[in-house]
Amino acid sequence: MKKFSHSAHETLTELNITPLLDLCFVLLVIFIITTAPVVNDLEMELPTAAKREREPKPKVNYVTVDRDGRMFLNRQETDAASLVEELIQLRIADADLNVVVRGDRHAKHKHIVAALEALQDANIGKVNLATEPKLAGAPQ
Repeated sequence: MKKFSHSAHETLTELNITPLLDLCFVLLVIFIITTAPVVNDLEMELPTAAKREREPKPKVNYVTVDRDGRMFLNRQETDAASLVEELIQLRIADADLNVVVRGDRHAKHKHIVAALEALQDANIGKVNLATEPKLAGAPQ
């Protein structure tokens, strides 16, 4: 009759908990490190910060081109030639001049390009184009 070794079969049925203990210790160390220590154990008065005034927001100027090609600078109608002169005067008054170009959706491209060229001729560096966000399901 063949004898079986009981020691070989016992090792297969035993549960090795060493990796499980390693995992528990790693998790314990992570929790200890990430937990904020209590710092309110001493009574103390912290200094207050001085209030300072906020810097005013820069004034934004608008160049608007309607569907007929008419140009407006801050709601006052103008043409391309006088737009350059008015923009130069605004730039002299404010070196950090911001201009937003608002073009009608149905305006011809050449009118908006004329407004952009006027801004370039006036040496305006901060120029933005105004758009509206596309709504879901809205026709184009």
